[in-house]
Amino acid sequence: MSLHIPCPNCGSRPVEEFLYGEISTVPDSITDADARDVDRAFMHNNPEGAQIERWFHVFGCRRWLTMRRDTRTDEVIGTSWRGY
Repeated sequence: MSLHIPCPNCGSRPVEEFLYGEISTVPDSITDADARDVDRAFMHNNPEGAQIERWFHVFGCRRWLTMRRDTRTDEVIGTSWRGY
């Protein structure tokens, strides 16, 4: 069974309708501009536990939403238009 995301506007929809938008963070210890670009492009976070994520509903209302999800179980804890 695939992940369903409860869109605040459209209701529960399959994850295939959404685009993930990671909020990238580059460690302050990386000071070189080129190294920061490489880190931002290729070094994605993969944290374990409850996380706050941004998703864009591409094939629906075409709005960004904020979702709180447990990455260990794929349980969606909640969604909203604004952050948590």
